[in-house]
Amino acid sequence: MESLEILNQAVPLQSLKKIMKGPPARRQRLLAMLLFCLLLMKFNSVWGGATARGPSDPSRIPQTLLTGDIRFVRNFHSRFLAQDRDIVIYLPPGYDKNTWRRYAVLYMQDGQNLFDAATSFFAGAERHFDERAQALIAEQAIRPLIIVGVYSTWLNRINEYTPTQARGTHRGGEADLYGRMLVEELKPFIDSQYRTLPSKANTGLGGSSLGGLLAVYLGLKYSDTFSKLAVTSPACQWDDEMIVRYVRSLPRKSDQRIWLSVGTGESDLFLNSTRSLRQALIARGWKEGSDLGYSETPGAQHNPGAWTSSVDPLLEFLFPRKPSRRIH
Repeated sequence: MESLEILNQAVPLQSLKKIMKGPPARRQRLLAMLLFCLLLMKFNSVWGGATARGPSDPSRIPQTLLTGDIRFVRNFHSRFLAQDRDIVIYLPPGYDKNTWRRYAVLYMQDGQNLFDAATSFFAGAERHFDERAQALIAEQAIRPLIIVGVYSTWLNRINEYTPTQARGTHRGGEADLYGRMLVEELKPFIDSQYRTLPSKANTGLGGSSLGGLLAVYLGLKYSDTFSKLAVTSPACQWDDEMIVRYVRSLPRKSDQRIWLSVGTGESDLFLNSTRSLRQALIARGWKEGSDLGYSETPGAQHNPGAWTSSVDPLLEFLFPRKPSRRIH
């Protein structure tokens, strides 16, 4: 109901009906403008009327919604990408106390959706990675780890998160540039500023929806950098399932560990294409239950709130508890 109210504020329903009856090209342009207007209004309501300042303004972030030691890097700049972006970082319990210890790192896309409902672009639904990681570490169910959330950009997310241009469109195809940002700029920055275990064996990459598609593509491309892939409800339908063809074309199977999940309440496009990816991975040599974890959550839909149920098994599969050792 909230989305309908915002929509009606942006464009009265009578005007919307006229738009839908117009020429296809004009209708597409106007609907794109409408969507952008809706997003602006939504973020304006979340950020108390300071849309121009946006979520990069630390005074606008309700810290009480965050669990654990959360830190921010504002306006991280990349020479490969058009827009700067914020980085949000979860540090495990005892990080400041145990100054001798180093930690594995999981790099996640759509960072604004990971920890805080107030910054999520899915109508206030978050993935609760902070609460779940905090609890699992306290229970010694997983290794203590650092989680790095890379904010996506409003206007260029589709381009940055997709490896190819979708057929018949001019959108997509900048994932290789995004990958260079991750591997050549962000990872070295995080390794220099925080006590990480920088080796491939201790580095993971993940995302959901288009971010999940990106994680599969870049994770396999940079198999010498990432050993763990956290893939939730990936948009594998992109460009006629190009990611499935990409997996089939791999010259050899990598030694990576992959978690893959989807909800049965999602659209057939997501559900069926995720199943296709699963079969392609198995055909290429991944063994389910060994180096491939797979889950279909009954009734779960396509949003961060639904994806919360996959956080525990994802972290337990990729970062199982191991005896800690002192790093010299």
